[in-house]
Amino acid sequence: MSVSPRLWGRRTGMAAAVLALALGPAAGPAFAEGPAIPARVTVGPGGLDLRLAGDLTEGVAGRVAALLDAHPRIARLHLTSDGGLVEEGAAIGALVAARGLATYVPDVCVSACTLIFVRGRGRFLAAGGRLGFHAPYTLGAHGRMHPVDPAPERAAYGAAGLPRAFVARALAVPPAGIWIPDAAQLRAAGLVTEIVGPDRFPDSTLDADPSAGGARAAILRALPILRQAGTADLDPIARWYRDGYAAGRPEADAAAGLRRMAGAYLRRRFRAGDDGVVRALGRRVVAMMRATGARDAAACGTLAAGDLVALDARLRAGRRPGLAPLLARTPAADPGSLDAAAPDPRPARPEDCATRIAGAARILGLPARDSAAALRTLLLAEPRPVLADGTGP
Repeated sequence: MSVSPRLWGRRTGMAAAVLALALGPAAGPAFAEGPAIPARVTVGPGGLDLRLAGDLTEGVAGRVAALLDAHPRIARLHLTSDGGLVEEGAAIGALVAARGLATYVPDVCVSACTLIFVRGRGRFLAAGGRLGFHAPYTLGAHGRMHPVDPAPERAAYGAAGLPRAFVARALAVPPAGIWIPDAAQLRAAGLVTEIVGPDRFPDSTLDADPSAGGARAAILRALPILRQAGTADLDPIARWYRDGYAAGRPEADAAAGLRRMAGAYLRRRFRAGDDGVVRALGRRVVAMMRATGARDAAACGTLAAGDLVALDARLRAGRRPGLAPLLARTPAADPGSLDAAAPDPRPARPEDCATRIAGAARILGLPARDSAAALRTLLLAEPRPVLADGTGP
């Protein structure tokens, strides 16, 4: 390894890389350099997938080669990386090409990581995933970035069959910047074979950290309303999530199961709340149904069916506090089973939305005790019936 190795990626850790990509090509200067996170490389369920998550530090290619030798049935490489050493990326790319592996990016593949992705026999990108490009560099005194001749990277992209115009644009981006082509640009360049949904391949969300803590963190990122859940409620959800990840459950199935378990938790907590809390919840449901009904009848039906996870997400999307302040007014419920296989809320028919809003409003107009009792049945029961069409209790 040379004194000043060729770098291609920003040593910011995966969370910062995801944030940078979310900001898009107008993000401006890169984040300050930080410690590298050596890639975690593991074999997925059934010995068919190899999962790589983290920075391409020295020795990663050797670890990949050893695992490929030990598991000859591996057919696909999952990639989540914000780059690293060009030599490591090129070496892993050569292994991918020699063994005819497919490559798959479930979320983020930046800089030197793209040298691996482009060598895949089939190149799959998850819907919403990002590929990021910029010029390579070396680090000088005080961590300053110094651009280097991108001829090796240009040759590697050219060998993968990428159009010259695409390669020129990718390598013209300054090292402190980032270019994230959209789906149309990726397809036009032939860079991506297919953009796939979350039901296509085994879930890769926990590739970087499949521990209990990693599972809890991933759940809370996806479902922040569960931040108020106690250990007795959250740990069973995390165990279910980790078990499914290890078994190769698709991401779509994992997300659906987590939503169902979160919904069960919310209904349990709100059932334990006093009548004032239940009526306040009912008012939020009706207000959001009114806000969405005219332009999104399907969403109105989902809310009418008592989908509290959807309600919390829509409240927060509208820059409102969500259900967290209201949930804080409920007592911690007794631990119980949370069934990931429970049925989804049954959406109301679109033409019923206005009628259901009127019916729910009439329920809220009943005396407090009667109103709360009806709302507990209609919104918080197991299983959940939809709001009655225009009728009270």
